[in-house]
Amino acid sequence: MLAEGTKAPDFSLPDQNGTIHTLSEYKGKKLILYFYPKDNTPGCTKQACSYSENRPQFLEKGIEIVGISKDTVASHKNFGEKFGLSFTILSDPELSAIKAYDVWKEKKLYGKTSMGVVRTTYLIDENGIIIKANGNVRAAEDAQNMLAQAQS
Repeated sequence: MLAEGTKAPDFSLPDQNGTIHTLSEYKGKKLILYFYPKDNTPGCTKQACSYSENRPQFLEKGIEIVGISKDTVASHKNFGEKFGLSFTILSDPELSAIKAYDVWKEKKLYGKTSMGVVRTTYLIDENGIIIKANGNVRAAEDAQNMLAQAQS
């Protein structure tokens, strides 16, 4: 996980519609950038739906929301449409942003070790500096926690 106070790495990734997005397009705005393991899984769905439901409160504070996983553009499109998600989801199958943001880690599940995305959320300020970095994120509580932290 990257440290608070560091410059957020730029990225250039397609969204659920195939449109390319970069970090620099959010300059002048705050950004929630959250990394999650996989579309259509229970935890990731709860997290995404909570961000979608709370998006108006984030927008009131001038904060955009972007999710990133290694799923394909087609998977993201299906995921977004299935749950009516109201924010941008970026596809990173090459792991370029996932590795740049230091969220590709060794994970243990049921005694088996594998590499995967560790659920992590960053709040990036208007100048591209990470002002909050949360690892060990609880999916269902992430949006509310970030909304509270954005107040402080």
